[in-house]
Amino acid sequence: MFFIIFIDLTMKNNLLYFDICIVGGSIAGNYLCYLLSDLNLKIVVIEEHAEIGRPFQCAGIVSQKLSKLIDLPEEIVLNRVNTAKIVSPSGKYIELSGTEKPFVIDRVAFDKLFYNKTKDHKNISYLLGEKFKGFNYIVEQSKKSLLIKTSKREIKCKILIGCDGPLSLVAKSVGIKSKIIYGAQIRITANFNKEEAVLFFDPRWKELIGWIVPEGNNNIYRIGVASAKNIGENLKVLLNKLNIDKNKKIDQQGGIIPYGFMNKLAFDNVLLLGDAACQVKATTGGGIVMLLIAAKYAAYCIVKCFNVNKFSKKFIKKNYEKPCCAIVGKELKLHYALRKIFENLSSEDFENLFQIVRKNQNIEKLISLYGDMDFPKSLIVHLLKNLIMIKFIIRLIVKKPVLFLKLVGYLIF
Repeated sequence: MFFIIFIDLTMKNNLLYFDICIVGGSIAGNYLCYLLSDLNLKIVVIEEHAEIGRPFQCAGIVSQKLSKLIDLPEEIVLNRVNTAKIVSPSGKYIELSGTEKPFVIDRVAFDKLFYNKTKDHKNISYLLGEKFKGFNYIVEQSKKSLLIKTSKREIKCKILIGCDGPLSLVAKSVGIKSKIIYGAQIRITANFNKEEAVLFFDPRWKELIGWIVPEGNNNIYRIGVASAKNIGENLKVLLNKLNIDKNKKIDQQGGIIPYGFMNKLAFDNVLLLGDAACQVKATTGGGIVMLLIAAKYAAYCIVKCFNVNKFSKKFIKKNYEKPCCAIVGKELKLHYALRKIFENLSSEDFENLFQIVRKNQNIEKLISLYGDMDFPKSLIVHLLKNLIMIKFIIRLIVKKPVLFLKLVGYLIF
C-alpha cells in the first residue's frame, strides 16, 4: 500500500538520490540495468541476497534464441540438447527432434553476466544484502516521484522497476499478486542420455512437468518437478520412477514459479518486469527469452520517460505495457491455454494423444519443423490444419466444453 505525501526531503541526512531504482539483481534486473547503463542517469539496483545468482533456482534449459538476443559467452553454455523425450503418465513416450536444440546454461554465471558488465559503472550502484520494504509517492513542485524504503535506508527516485521475482514486493505495493507453483530439483551424477531432455507429464504435477536436464559431459543431471502442492512428495515419486537414490545427490534446489499469464505492467512511476510481471511460459515455467524481449521494451519506455519527463501510468502503459502485450503477452496467453488443456487431460487422453503422434509421421514432422519453445503459435496453426488432430480436439471440446469456452475468453481478452 502506498500514499501520496508532501515532505521536506532536505532534512533527511541518510537519503540517497537516484533517477532509476531497480529491485532485484537476477537476470531481469541486471539486463535492464545493462540496457540503461550508457545513459547519463543514476541507477541503483537493490538485491536482498548477498551474492548475485544465489540461490540457484532454475532447471536452466533455454531456447537457442538466447544467442540471438544477447552476446552469449561460450562458457555459460554447458550443453546442447538434440532430442526431447516426452513421457506420458503410463510411461509411454515420444521422442522429438528438430532445429530448436536448446541450451543448458550455467544459471549462476548467467545471472552474473550483466552484473559484471555494469557493476563498475560510475553511475550505477548495487546494494546487495538489502531488502526493498515499500514506497510512497512524494510531490515536489507539482511533480510526482518516489520515496523508497529498504531495510537499511531511504532512496528517492523518479521511476521504480520491480524485477524481484514471483513474490514481488514491488508488485504487491501496486496491488498485483501472481498465482504461484513450487519447483524442486536435485543435481546428481547419473547415466542418462546427455543429449536428451526428458519431460514427464503426470496428474500429480499437472500444473507443470517433471524433468531431466543433462548438464553435459560431466554426467550430472538436473532432475526435478514443479506443482501446486505436495512438491516434496512429487519429487520423491519421480525419483523413485527413475530408480534414483536421493541420498546420492550433489545438491538440491527449490524455487517458486509464477503461474498464469502476464500481469498489468504499468503504474505511475512504476514498471514490472520478469517473474514479477508473470512473464513466464505456463507450459514449462521458463521465462528467460520472454523477459529479455520485455526488458528491451521496458528500456525503450524508460528512456522515453526521461526524454519527455513523463512518468504517468498512461504514458508507461502506452510505451511499455501495450507493445509488450502485443508480442510477449499474446504468446504467453497461448502457453497458458496449452497448459490448461494439459491440466485437464486424463491419462487416457494422454495415451490417445501420444498414439496419434507416434502413428502419424506428418504430425511428428510438423512438431519438428514448427515446434518452438517460446512462440508456439505457428505450430498450433499447422496442427489445426491436420484432420487427425482436429478430430482429437473436437472430442476434447465435447468432453470439456466449459474449459474451451474459458480458453477462448483468455485468448480474446
